Amino acid sequence: MTVRIAGIGLGGLGLLELEQFAAMDGVEVVAGVDPSVAARDRFIEAFEQPVYETTEELQADHDDLDAATVASVHAGHFEQATACIEAGLDVHLEKPMVTTVDEAVALVDIADDREALVQVGYQRHVDPYYVELRRLIEAGAVGTPQMAHAHLQQDWLRDYAQSWRGNPSLSGGGFLYDSGSHVMDALPWALSGEPIEVAALTDDRGEGIEIDAAISARFERDDGVVTASAGVCGDGTRTPDVDDGLTVYGTEGSLHYDGESLVHVERGGEERTVEVDGDDDFETLTRKKLENFVAAIRGEEELVAPPEDGLRAIAFAEATVLAAERGETVDVQELVDAARTR
Repeated sequence: MTVRIAGIGLGGLGLLELEQFAAMDGVEVVAGVDPSVAARDRFIEAFEQPVYETTEELQADHDDLDAATVASVHAGHFEQATACIEAGLDVHLEKPMVTTVDEAVALVDIADDREALVQVGYQRHVDPYYVELRRLIEAGAVGTPQMAHAHLQQDWLRDYAQSWRGNPSLSGGGFLYDSGSHVMDALPWALSGEPIEVAALTDDRGEGIEIDAAISARFERDDGVVTASAGVCGDGTRTPDVDDGLTVYGTEGSLHYDGESLVHVERGGEERTVEVDGDDDFETLTRKKLENFVAAIRGEEELVAPPEDGLRAIAFAEATVLAAERGETVDVQELVDAARTR
């Protein structure tokens, strides 16, 4: 089966993803969309295919598409993904999936009603370290998980805050709605837990949008509740890559991932470094998640990051921002339930 795909959002990430798709057997990049003339010119130079200013123009000219990949400004994700789904396309949607819980609930429902595949671009779902950490937790390596801590830092303030990513009307918010979104996803995903309540403090560093966040949360698992914390620093030292890690403590031991190695510590102190196979550089992980999307379209694999994961991440992020604004603990499920009644 040949998969014919269009790219919506032709910046650096959008073009990188389209190049990855074009290199796959049986995948054709047939069109692009971006409001920027310079971005459209770069697409034509790279792919020699038609390019449009709007999604509406794309759909008026193309009824032969199988899928779309959306890497546009975050605030455009819901409208663009919805239009693609209603046109019968499967969608790869970069993080954050959308920018509000209301949109996330609506998109999950639309995808379900239309039986459309929607993959969210959270590459930690194919990162060999995070995948192995999650597998070990589920295999009982730490016993019953009880406590976790995650961190992520990037020099986002200097490199990205002055771009559209620092404009809440385009990005949805500050650092939590950009690179910080990976923690909003990876922490509950690795724990196989649902966020149930959140307390937080944030700092805008005088920028008018959150840059740093200190988060406390509780996650519900089948075997109990995990108390967790997360530190998200947008005024960090690394760029363009991020520095992130995750530690999980349980009744029988702990797992520690520091961004370079994964260590298992048994109760009593005996520890070992876990052997992890596979590369974890950005381009490799990008290719792996896109390969999974294509395989899912062909019915060969399940999506590694379905839209329910995107809903959970944006609910966690929105609860964090509200908790900081209100100075009180926020019930995450109440946000989701309220969105479902609107």
